[in-house]
Amino acid sequence: MKLTLIGAGPGDPELITLKGVKALQKAKVVLYDSLAHPDLLEYCPQDCVKILVGKRFGKTSCGQDEINALIAEYAQLYGEVVRLKGGDSFVFGRGYEELAFAAQQGISTVIIPGISSSYAAPALAGIPVTSRGLSESFWVVTGTTKNHSLSKDVHLAAQSTATVVILMGLHKLEEIVEIYASLGKLDEAISIIQNGTLPHQKVVTGKISNIVALSNIAEMASPAIIVIGKVAALPDQSADQIAAMIIASETKH
Repeated sequence: MKLTLIGAGPGDPELITLKGVKALQKAKVVLYDSLAHPDLLEYCPQDCVKILVGKRFGKTSCGQDEINALIAEYAQLYGEVVRLKGGDSFVFGRGYEELAFAAQQGISTVIIPGISSSYAAPALAGIPVTSRGLSESFWVVTGTTKNHSLSKDVHLAAQSTATVVILMGLHKLEEIVEIYASLGKLDEAISIIQNGTLPHQKVVTGKISNIVALSNIAEMASPAIIVIGKVAALPDQSADQIAAMIIASETKH
Protein backbone atom coordinates (compact mmCIF):
# COMPACT_ATOMS: atom_id res chain seq x y z
CA MET A 1 0.00 0.00 0.00
CA LYS A 2 1.19 3.49 -0.81
CA LEU A 3 0.31 7.12 -0.03
CA THR A 4 1.63 9.84 -2.36
CA LEU A 5 1.66 13.35 -0.87
CA ILE A 6 1.62 15.95 -3.66
CA GLY A 7 2.02 19.67 -3.13
CA ALA A 8 -0.38 21.28 -5.62
CA GLY A 9 1.40 24.63 -5.59
CA PRO A 10 0.17 28.11 -4.69
CA GLY A 11 -2.98 28.23 -6.85
CA ASP A 12 -2.09 28.59 -10.53
CA PRO A 13 -2.50 25.03 -11.90
CA GLU A 14 0.59 25.47 -14.09
CA LEU A 15 2.75 25.83 -10.99
CA ILE A 16 2.50 22.18 -9.97
CA THR A 17 5.70 20.18 -10.53
CA LEU A 18 6.11 17.79 -13.44
CA LYS A 19 6.57 14.95 -10.95
CA GLY A 20 3.24 15.87 -9.37
CA VAL A 21 1.51 15.78 -12.76
CA LYS A 22 2.96 12.34 -13.53
CA ALA A 23 1.68 11.00 -10.19
CA LEU A 24 -1.82 12.37 -10.89
CA GLN A 25 -1.83 10.74 -14.32
CA LYS A 26 -1.49 7.33 -12.68
CA ALA A 27 -3.76 7.97 -9.68
CA LYS A 28 -6.49 5.57 -8.68
CA VAL A 29 -7.83 7.68 -5.81
CA VAL A 30 -7.23 11.37 -5.11
CA LEU A 31 -8.13 13.07 -1.84
CA TYR A 32 -7.84 16.77 -2.64
CA ASP A 33 -7.98 20.03 -0.70
CA SER A 34 -10.03 23.15 -1.48
CA LEU A 35 -6.87 25.11 -2.28
CA ALA A 36 -5.78 22.62 -4.95
CA HIS A 37 -6.92 24.05 -8.30
CA PRO A 38 -9.75 21.91 -9.78
CA ASP A 39 -8.06 21.91 -13.21
CA LEU A 40 -5.38 19.64 -11.75
CA LEU A 41 -7.93 16.83 -11.51
CA GLU A 42 -8.08 16.77 -15.31
CA TYR A 43 -4.69 15.01 -15.26
CA CYS A 44 -6.25 12.03 -13.49
CA PRO A 45 -7.49 8.96 -15.38
CA GLN A 46 -11.21 8.96 -16.19
CA ASP A 47 -11.95 6.17 -13.71
CA CYS A 48 -10.00 7.81 -10.86
CA VAL A 49 -11.99 8.32 -7.64
CA LYS A 50 -11.83 12.00 -6.66
CA ILE A 51 -12.87 13.08 -3.16
CA LEU A 52 -12.90 16.64 -1.83
CA VAL A 53 -11.61 16.75 1.75
CA GLY A 54 -10.70 20.42 1.71
CA LYS A 55 -10.41 22.67 4.73
CA ARG A 56 -10.58 26.45 4.81
CA PHE A 57 -10.92 28.88 7.68
CA GLY A 58 -14.45 28.60 9.03
CA LYS A 59 -15.41 25.97 6.40
CA THR A 60 -14.20 22.55 7.48
CA SER A 61 -15.53 19.78 5.26
CA CYS A 62 -13.42 17.00 6.77
CA GLY A 63 -11.52 16.82 10.03
CA GLN A 64 -8.02 15.34 10.06
CA ASP A 65 -9.21 12.12 11.68
CA GLU A 66 -11.73 11.67 8.86
CA ILE A 67 -9.04 12.27 6.25
CA ASN A 68 -6.77 9.73 7.92
CA ALA A 69 -9.61 7.20 7.93
CA LEU A 70 -10.16 7.77 4.20
CA ILE A 71 -6.44 7.29 3.52
CA ALA A 72 -6.51 3.94 5.31
CA GLU A 73 -9.78 2.85 3.68
CA TYR A 74 -8.81 3.64 0.11
CA ALA A 75 -5.27 2.33 0.52
CA GLN A 76 -6.84 -1.00 1.49
CA LEU A 77 -9.29 -0.92 -1.42
CA TYR A 78 -7.02 0.32 -4.19
CA GLY A 79 -3.49 -0.28 -2.90
CA GLU A 80 -2.53 3.38 -3.25
CA VAL A 81 -3.89 6.86 -2.54
CA VAL A 82 -2.84 10.29 -3.81
CA ARG A 83 -3.23 13.18 -1.38
CA LEU A 84 -3.29 16.51 -3.24
CA LYS A 85 -2.65 19.42 -0.90
CA GLY A 86 -2.41 23.15 -1.63
CA GLY A 87 1.04 24.72 -1.63
CA ASP A 88 3.60 22.36 -0.12
CA SER A 89 2.46 19.52 2.14
CA PHE A 90 5.12 20.30 4.73
CA VAL A 91 4.49 24.08 4.98
CA PHE A 92 1.46 24.36 7.27
CA GLY A 93 -0.13 21.56 5.28
CA ARG A 94 -0.20 18.88 8.02
CA GLY A 95 1.55 16.60 5.57
CA TYR A 96 3.83 15.11 8.18
CA GLU A 97 0.82 14.11 10.30
CA GLU A 98 -0.54 12.13 7.36
CA LEU A 99 2.88 10.61 6.70
CA ALA A 100 3.11 9.51 10.35
CA PHE A 101 -0.40 8.06 10.25
CA ALA A 102 0.41 6.13 7.08
CA ALA A 103 3.54 4.71 8.70
CA GLN A 104 1.46 3.48 11.66
CA GLN A 105 -0.85 1.70 9.22
CA GLY A 106 2.01 0.07 7.34
CA ILE A 107 1.45 2.30 4.30
CA SER A 108 4.58 3.45 2.48
CA THR A 109 4.83 7.12 1.51
CA VAL A 110 6.11 9.10 -1.47
CA ILE A 111 6.57 12.87 -1.01
CA ILE A 112 6.36 15.26 -3.95
CA PRO A 113 7.07 18.82 -2.74
CA GLY A 114 5.09 21.76 -4.07
CA ILE A 115 5.78 25.45 -4.57
CA SER A 116 4.73 27.32 -1.43
CA SER A 117 2.49 30.39 -1.59
CA SER A 118 4.70 31.92 1.12
CA TYR A 119 7.17 33.06 -1.54
CA ALA A 120 5.35 32.42 -4.83
CA ALA A 121 2.38 34.70 -4.16
CA PRO A 122 4.60 37.65 -3.18
CA ALA A 123 6.83 36.99 -6.20
CA LEU A 124 3.91 37.17 -8.62
CA ALA A 125 2.76 40.36 -6.90
CA GLY A 126 6.21 41.85 -7.58
CA ILE A 127 7.44 41.42 -4.01
CA PRO A 128 10.75 39.61 -3.39
CA VAL A 129 10.84 38.17 0.14
CA THR A 130 14.56 38.97 0.21
CA SER A 131 16.37 41.77 -1.59
CA ARG A 132 19.94 42.98 -1.21
CA GLY A 133 20.10 46.00 1.05
CA LEU A 134 16.47 45.67 2.18
CA SER A 135 15.89 42.19 3.60
CA GLU A 136 18.45 39.53 4.50
CA SER A 137 15.95 36.88 5.58
CA PHE A 138 12.28 36.08 5.90
CA TRP A 139 9.97 34.51 8.44
CA VAL A 140 6.98 32.38 7.47
CA VAL A 141 4.46 32.27 10.28
CA THR A 142 0.98 30.82 10.59
CA GLY A 143 -1.75 33.26 11.54
CA THR A 144 -3.86 30.48 13.02
CA THR A 145 -2.40 28.01 15.52
CA LYS A 146 -3.96 24.74 16.68
CA ASN A 147 -5.99 26.60 19.32
CA HIS A 148 -7.04 29.27 16.77
CA SER A 149 -4.92 32.03 18.34
CA LEU A 150 -2.30 34.16 16.62
CA SER A 151 1.17 32.59 16.76
CA LYS A 152 3.46 34.11 19.38
CA ASP A 153 6.19 33.98 16.75
CA VAL A 154 4.58 36.99 15.07
CA HIS A 155 5.72 39.17 17.97
CA LEU A 156 9.26 37.76 17.71
CA ALA A 157 9.33 38.22 13.95
CA ALA A 158 8.08 41.80 14.25
CA GLN A 159 11.15 42.69 16.32
CA SER A 160 13.49 41.64 13.51
CA THR A 161 14.43 43.41 10.29
CA ALA A 162 13.34 40.40 8.26
CA THR A 163 10.43 40.21 5.85
CA VAL A 164 7.51 38.55 7.64
CA VAL A 165 5.07 36.42 5.66
CA ILE A 166 1.92 35.40 7.53
CA LEU A 167 -0.28 32.64 6.12
CA MET A 168 -3.92 32.21 7.15
CA GLY A 169 -3.79 35.44 9.12
CA LEU A 170 -6.22 37.85 7.49
CA HIS A 171 -8.81 37.37 10.23
CA LYS A 172 -6.09 38.31 12.73
CA LEU A 173 -5.05 41.49 10.89
CA GLU A 174 -6.00 43.85 13.71
CA GLU A 175 -3.98 41.81 16.21
CA ILE A 176 -0.99 41.81 13.87
CA VAL A 177 -1.25 45.58 13.45
CA GLU A 178 -1.38 46.04 17.23
CA ILE A 179 1.87 44.08 17.63
CA TYR A 180 3.73 46.21 15.09
CA ALA A 181 2.21 49.43 16.45
CA SER A 182 3.37 48.53 19.96
CA LEU A 183 6.92 48.37 18.57
CA GLY A 184 6.62 51.82 16.99
CA LYS A 185 6.50 50.41 13.45
CA LEU A 186 3.47 52.32 12.19
CA ASP A 187 5.28 53.22 8.94
CA GLU A 188 6.30 49.63 8.14
CA ALA A 189 5.12 48.58 4.67
CA ILE A 190 2.55 45.80 4.47
CA SER A 191 0.77 44.05 1.61
CA ILE A 192 -2.18 41.68 1.56
CA ILE A 193 -2.38 39.31 -1.41
CA GLN A 194 -5.72 37.59 -2.01
CA ASN A 195 -5.97 34.61 -4.38
CA GLY A 196 -2.26 34.87 -5.12
CA THR A 197 -0.98 33.56 -8.50
CA LEU A 198 -4.52 33.36 -9.94
CA PRO A 199 -6.05 35.63 -12.62
CA HIS A 200 -8.36 37.23 -10.02
CA GLN A 201 -5.50 38.01 -7.64
CA LYS A 202 -6.05 41.19 -5.61
CA VAL A 203 -3.33 43.14 -3.79
CA VAL A 204 -3.65 45.93 -1.24
CA THR A 205 -0.51 47.72 -0.03
CA GLY A 206 -0.20 50.28 2.72
CA LYS A 207 1.41 50.83 6.08
CA ILE A 208 0.74 49.32 9.46
CA SER A 209 -1.05 52.57 10.34
CA ASN A 210 -3.67 52.30 7.58
CA ILE A 211 -3.79 48.70 6.33
CA VAL A 212 -6.91 47.73 8.31
CA ALA A 213 -8.90 50.53 6.70
CA LEU A 214 -7.50 49.79 3.24
CA SER A 215 -8.29 46.09 3.64
CA ASN A 216 -11.87 46.84 4.64
CA ILE A 217 -12.37 49.24 1.73
CA ALA A 218 -11.03 46.66 -0.73
CA GLU A 219 -13.12 43.92 0.92
CA MET A 220 -10.13 41.59 1.17
CA ALA A 221 -11.00 38.00 1.97
CA SER A 222 -9.37 34.61 2.43
CA PRO A 223 -7.42 32.88 1.03
CA ALA A 224 -4.84 35.62 1.48
CA ILE A 225 -1.32 36.06 2.75
CA ILE A 226 0.24 39.04 4.46
CA VAL A 227 3.73 40.37 3.70
CA ILE A 228 5.33 42.87 6.11
CA GLY A 229 8.64 44.67 5.62
CA LYS A 230 10.43 47.09 3.32
CA VAL A 231 10.08 44.78 0.32
CA ALA A 232 6.28 45.03 0.50
CA ALA A 233 6.50 48.60 -0.79
CA LEU A 234 8.69 47.80 -3.82
CA PRO A 235 5.97 47.34 -6.48
CA ASP A 236 4.74 50.88 -5.82
CA GLN A 237 8.19 52.49 -5.88
CA SER A 238 10.13 54.07 -8.74
CA ALA A 239 13.69 52.95 -9.50
CA ASP A 240 15.05 56.10 -7.83
CA GLN A 241 12.98 55.50 -4.71
CA ILE A 242 14.14 51.89 -4.48
CA ALA A 243 17.78 52.96 -4.83
CA ALA A 244 17.29 55.55 -2.07
CA MET A 245 15.70 52.88 0.21
CA ILE A 246 18.67 50.55 -0.32
CA ILE A 247 21.23 53.30 0.34
CA ALA A 248 19.38 54.38 3.49
CA SER A 249 19.20 50.80 4.72
CA GLU A 250 22.90 50.14 4.08
CA THR A 251 23.83 53.39 5.84
CA LYS A 252 21.96 52.27 8.98
CA HIS A 253 23.96 49.03 9.01
